[in-house]
Amino acid sequence: MRIPTDLEIRALHERFAPTPEAFELVWTHCRIVCRIAEQATGTADLDMALVRAGCLLHDIGVHRLAPGDHYVRHGLLGYEMLGEAGLPEPLRRFCSHHTGVGITRDDVLHQQLPLPDCDFLAETGEEDLVMFADKFHSKSTPPRFLTAATFSARVGRFGEEKVKRFASLVERFGEPDLEALAAEFGHPIT
Repeated sequence: MRIPTDLEIRALHERFAPTPEAFELVWTHCRIVCRIAEQATGTADLDMALVRAGCLLHDIGVHRLAPGDHYVRHGLLGYEMLGEAGLPEPLRRFCSHHTGVGITRDDVLHQQLPLPDCDFLAETGEEDLVMFADKFHSKSTPPRFLTAATFSARVGRFGEEKVKRFASLVERFGEPDLEALAAEFGHPIT
């Protein structure tokens, strides 16, 4: 499988972004997620070029969210967008399988999420790492970094099993050093 270059991925973001501000917000977030993934431990068996591309692509669907859309749909929208752009399934899955610590069919049904009633769970180590790294930065207004404790508290509202899943990812990949990134990008840590 051919993995697109950073410049090719950036061009996709520029093509799909509805405004320059949207491009800047999402592209910056994706670059930060990539930098966080690069800090991870326990990656010797992973294809880090694939992880890099997954990090840079994972939130491209945010560009297609319409006003009033449920944010959880951005992953599925990204999956569809990358399909339209001719990218292969392994790259498309980074979009649809990175939300939270995975969305199960039961989550879709019980939370009445606007998604097909199936699982959206990371299945490879590369998907796990992209999903994990994404948890440490938010595109909120203003954008911010989240500690493992902050994210754990947030995901706890969806059940103890989600907290345990995140804890297992922290154990596998380690907690990233956010201080230097926060200083570089000017985003606070919460």
